[in-house]
Amino acid sequence: MIARQIWVLATGLVTAACVSLASLPALADGGTFKGINNHTVSGAVSVEKRGDEHVIVLGADFSFDGAPDPRIAFGNDGKYATDTDFRPLKANSGAQEYVVPKEIDPEKFNEVHIWCRKFSVGLAIAELN
Repeated sequence: MIARQIWVLATGLVTAACVSLASLPALADGGTFKGINNHTVSGAVSVEKRGDEHVIVLGADFSFDGAPDPRIAFGNDGKYATDTDFRPLKANSGAQEYVVPKEIDPEKFNEVHIWCRKFSVGLAIAELN
């Protein structure tokens, strides 16, 4: 009898955990920033699908050494896509989120870039897995 009660309890916990995990937003591709052009940048980044929106999520471990006019954008294979520059970087460190404008389809890109608009130079790239 005790073994059956333990089994029922364990089954209920597993079911509850699965339901809780299923309700989380799906994490799309994620990666880690690497600084380029003599910049030091590190930390996790992912692109999440939340309902009908995509959100770029910078992890709590995000760190950027600073530059004028840093912007969030997408790219492919090391090349920054100029038409995806949509938002200034909010802070040089810590967790941050950026809602991607509807006219940009993140699924067409395999990287998140930090780009200096003022000097037209790349600051960091994170390859999405």
